[in-house]
Amino acid sequence: MYIIQDEFERPDPKFIQKLKAIPTSILSDAMGRYGGMTHEIKPIGRGFEMAGPAYTIRSYVKDNLMVHYALKMANPGDILVVEAGGYPEGAFWGELMSVMAKRKGLGGIVLDTGVRDRNRIQEIGFPIFARSVIPVGTLKDSPGSINIPIQCGGLVVNPGDIVVGDDDGVIVIPKGDTGLVLEKAFEILKKEEEIRQRMASGEELFDILSLGKLFEGNQFIKKGECKL
Repeated sequence: MYIIQDEFERPDPKFIQKLKAIPTSILSDAMGRYGGMTHEIKPIGRGFEMAGPAYTIRSYVKDNLMVHYALKMANPGDILVVEAGGYPEGAFWGELMSVMAKRKGLGGIVLDTGVRDRNRIQEIGFPIFARSVIPVGTLKDSPGSINIPIQCGGLVVNPGDIVVGDDDGVIVIPKGDTGLVLEKAFEILKKEEEIRQRMASGEELFDILSLGKLFEGNQFIKKGECKL
């Protein structure tokens, strides 16, 4: 059974802007070092940054019909998130789709499959995070579902979850956790700035993080010593 839902609850745009300004590494730390898609999902160009609500798509392997549907129906700012079986040998997205997506004001796209036209996409500047880059295109024959829970990059993604991407990869924040994640992220940013200032004053990072206590009572052997 296929399901198409053109509308879903989107988060407050103010949250989106705040999250876009925070590195994905900080957001992951704020989520307990979780929330990141697997390392196979990479930006296909440098400097791509995005944040927005997930517009989810479930497609057949090597068939991008439903991605074209989403490209037509998604709202400005939406991030298309595509589940397509994790198949890396077909390009679901390319230059022309990027031109259209940028014209419509979409926020970006994440695919657990492939894309092509990397150089042109870099020039266009539309943020794309994908599993592979490959010249071989796809079919446009098979139905699928729109805005249902999907799996992409090792995570479950629900429509309306907030997707954030930068040079390090992609983070997905469940829509009900946004406020808490933001609060913790700001605390981490403040703490890291304090650490930078202490390092600039000459302190060792090892000491600032109090890592010495982890060596107390452990059976370490220093080079040149022999312990029987």
